[in-house]
Amino acid sequence: MDTTTFEVRTGEAFACVDLTDRVAAWVAGRGDGLCNVFVPHATAGVALFELGSGTEHDVETALAALLPRDESRWRHRHGSPGHGADHVLPALVAPSLTLPVTDGSLLLGTWQSVVLVDPNVDNAVRRVVLSFVAG
Repeated sequence: MDTTTFEVRTGEAFACVDLTDRVAAWVAGRGDGLCNVFVPHATAGVALFELGSGTEHDVETALAALLPRDESRWRHRHGSPGHGADHVLPALVAPSLTLPVTDGSLLLGTWQSVVLVDPNVDNAVRRVVLSFVAG
């Protein structure tokens, strides 16, 4: 298994960061196998969805409805107001996903992008771990 790690700056607001090109470049030339994308954080996740058509806003709106940032409902209370919601995110947006690779190319659908989803305004830098298992 080959592994690499890189950092992504997500900023100080809800972020959907496109990782697709970085992942695709890393698997290029590796042949057939599986690529795992993992964010080792308790308040971020990775997902596959279309970018650039408003989906980022829709994801943010949906997560805000499911995980409101009011202080009264969350027992986890350190950090910025509503930070407890950030700790529930990985139950909805997993911290990892595994992608098939054929001939060194990611097998993604036409509109699928690999996206880091980060609602946590308290942590502006995220690590991403890529692992490749040849098949």
